[in-house]
Amino acid sequence: MKAKIEDWFHKYSDDLYGWAYHKTSSKEVAEDLVQETFLSAVKGLKNFQNKSNPKTWLFAILNNKIIDYYRKKAKGAVVNDERLEHKYTDTTDSFFDSNQNWKTTGQEVYWEEEVHLLDNKEFKKVMDHCVNVLPENWRLAVMSKYILGQAANEICQELKVTQSNYWQIIHRAKVMLKKCIDNKWTSSN
Repeated sequence: MKAKIEDWFHKYSDDLYGWAYHKTSSKEVAEDLVQETFLSAVKGLKNFQNKSNPKTWLFAILNNKIIDYYRKKAKGAVVNDERLEHKYTDTTDSFFDSNQNWKTTGQEVYWEEEVHLLDNKEFKKVMDHCVNVLPENWRLAVMSKYILGQAANEICQELKVTQSNYWQIIHRAKVMLKKCIDNKWTSSN
C-alpha cells in the first residue's frame, strides 16, 4: 500500500502541482494542496477500487481540495471589504451615462484579437495582478465563477450575498479588470 502511494507520488505529483498552481497562482498553496491530496489518498486508499486511473482519482481529490481552499477563503473574507467595494463602485459607476450605457471618450482601448492570449506569459502576469488587486469578495467571486466553474447559487452561499448582489459584484469586477488590463497590458505593448 505504501509503495503504491510512493509510486503515484513520483508519477503524478508534478502534474498535480502544475494544476494546483494554475488554479491558485501560489507556489505555497499549490504545494500544500498537493500534500493534502496525497494525505487524503493515503487515508482513502482502501476505498480506491481500481475502477479509474489513479491519476484521475488523485485529480478528483485535488479539485475538491482546491474548492475547499476557496470556500475557506470566502468564509474568511472580511466584511470590511464593503468600504473598498464602495470606493470601486463609485469608480465603476463613472463608466456609464445616465441611461446606463458605456460612456465613450474617444480614447478607448481596443484589444487586437489574439487567439491564445492566456498562453502569453506577460499577459498572464498582468491578468493575475489585476485579479489580485480586486476587493476580496470580488476576487473570490471571479475565481469561483471563471476558474472553478461554480454555480452562482453556490458562490452566493459561500460569500453570503444575494443573487442580485453577486451579479453586481461580477459586473463591477469585470469592469475593473478591463480597466486594469487596459492600463497595464496595452501600455506595455
